[in-house]
Amino acid sequence: MITGSSRGIGLTLARGLADAGAKVLLNARHPGPLDEAREVLAVDGFDVQARCFDVTDRDAVTEAIDGIERDIGPIDVLVNNAGVQHRAPLENFPEAEWRRLFAVNVDGVFFVSQCVARHMIGRRRGKILNICSVQSELGRPSIAPYAATKGALKMLTKGMCLDWGRHNIQVNGLGPGYFETELNKALVQDPAFDAWLRQRTPAGRWGQTDELIGAAVFLVSPASDFVNGHILYVDGGITAGL
Repeated sequence: MITGSSRGIGLTLARGLADAGAKVLLNARHPGPLDEAREVLAVDGFDVQARCFDVTDRDAVTEAIDGIERDIGPIDVLVNNAGVQHRAPLENFPEAEWRRLFAVNVDGVFFVSQCVARHMIGRRRGKILNICSVQSELGRPSIAPYAATKGALKMLTKGMCLDWGRHNIQVNGLGPGYFETELNKALVQDPAFDAWLRQRTPAGRWGQTDELIGAAVFLVSPASDFVNGHILYVDGGITAGL
């Protein structure tokens, strides 16, 4: 199951994992885009289902996860991808946006992972992959609250490893650098930021979302059975130096 998978990185990972042989279940909070994403993958021949629920609603999460386990089958792999961003000067950052960022980027991961892990613990197996960010390590002007959520997610990933590793559950993070996505559209179209990013990144370019697939497949496959509590950055080298 991949949360926030009706578009962007989530949909790309859904396609990549399905192509690697997974039976994929998509999730998003808006039914229209979710149905469209499921249709796109189904037309291409992939075994895919979808469930619409809001990851910030604990009761909805519990009902959905328990229903999936009962009616569809065990969730062997959870990818926590749902996330939001808001850019504003920190001194004027709206309280409502602060709370929304933490609700989706941190609370949602906790709610979904906790519910899924209860089932995984009984089976003594499972993979949880949290989509972190280079902002789990590095800050940028105007996004301090977002960076705070991704820093929290890095430590939540490590905490999940410590609590659930003894149950043969591997919990790791995937940290994308700067990728050409809808979330980053304004940055891609900003000539000054585009030039800065290309100069700052050793690879000299933006990432393409399909370049995340290999790392994701590794982290949710048996190849990573002894990898736990690790954050794998796929960032063109941006976190390697100043």
